[in-house]
Amino acid sequence: MNEVLIANRNKRFLPIIWVVSITIPVVVAILFYLQRKNGGLFGDLNVAFLPHVNALLNSATFVCLIGGFISVRRNNVQNHRKFMMTAFVLSSLFLVSYVIYHSQGSETKYGGEGALRYIYFFILITHIGLSMFVVPLALFAIYFAITQQIERHKKVVKWTFPVWAYVAFTGVLVYLMISPYYS
Repeated sequence: MNEVLIANRNKRFLPIIWVVSITIPVVVAILFYLQRKNGGLFGDLNVAFLPHVNALLNSATFVCLIGGFISVRRNNVQNHRKFMMTAFVLSSLFLVSYVIYHSQGSETKYGGEGALRYIYFFILITHIGLSMFVVPLALFAIYFAITQQIERHKKVVKWTFPVWAYVAFTGVLVYLMISPYYS
């Protein structure tokens, strides 16, 4: 692909990635606010099963990320792409499910005490904080891979992989720690 074509695509798509990356957390925050102010957005929809689904989605995402990492280390680019696109789809499904649950379901408070309480909140805070970076990092990584900007792809995935893997893994830990307190 020639440099002019890449530059033109970058001018067109990179701003879109930034807009999407900023819009998603804003929409999530608005939906959380609406849920807290107005009750569920979907009437009496029972979403009690969604935390379990979310944990499965996060677990599967983590497995795919590890599979993608191993595949690329073994120079199996085709399997790497399959694993990474599957991880992206699973993370996207997680995000939709997460928003539905938190805009519809009731809030669950962690009931643990002592050192476990501090560990839980440390994991939760770092999980939430880093999760805001997964969307732009993943979108940039995918975009650079699709447009064959492999050097840029490699630079961004040095950050994307550990952040995304941490967020997926700690999402499961948060679920396991808070699941005894679901009503």
